[in-house]
Amino acid sequence: MNIAIIGYGKMGHIIEKIALARGINVKAKIDPFAKDATHKEISKESLNGIDACIEFTTPDTAIENIKKIAALKKNIVVGTTGWYDKIEEAKRAVKENNIGLIYSPNFSIGVNIFFRLIKDISGMMSNFGDYKVSITEAHHIHKKDAPSGTAKKIAEIIKENIKKISNINIKSIREGEIPGTHTVNFESNADIIKLEHEAKNREGFALGAVMAAEWIKGKKGFFTIEDMMKEIIK
Repeated sequence: MNIAIIGYGKMGHIIEKIALARGINVKAKIDPFAKDATHKEISKESLNGIDACIEFTTPDTAIENIKKIAALKKNIVVGTTGWYDKIEEAKRAVKENNIGLIYSPNFSIGVNIFFRLIKDISGMMSNFGDYKVSITEAHHIHKKDAPSGTAKKIAEIIKENIKKISNINIKSIREGEIPGTHTVNFESNADIIKLEHEAKNREGFALGAVMAAEWIKGKKGFFTIEDMMKEIIK
């Protein structure tokens, strides 16, 4: 399998390391600024022979990258967050070009297990009105969007399963080089139930993205990581 990495910063380098360890050929590393990239832009030449692209760039550039890759008929894994107001544009590009795309606010397999735990406990909590819900997320100072896409997804899961909740307070922290920590508190006057996922490094995100590239190869349509996780978590 041949992949292209779109965005060859810290994350791109980790994706390359994990892809190679899984026997995947990183044929193109595309970044206009990285000195060790193989190409500066997305083009027919840079995506020649590519089975899937893994896109980790910035919220401002993600949708244009998606459109360019789709126009070249290549399948896409989108790990960038903060572009979801353009999601309908992405869906149109996927449909018009008959490709496959999978996106997620967080590709970590551990985080997606965490999502399932939150769904389960929220279902239980729907029977108890005394608990207030809050979310705290902490990331490195380089992260562009706040709250994180993962925190927004957690809030969405909770609101879907506790119907009386319409708004959830999300506190965002940007410090140092924190890979990502998400904490959910269910608090009453008597106690606090706390669920937390702490990423130790960026490798979990990269592994999930590479697995998604393997999964999306040859598929057509617009997918989220939940579609992939349904095959992993029964």
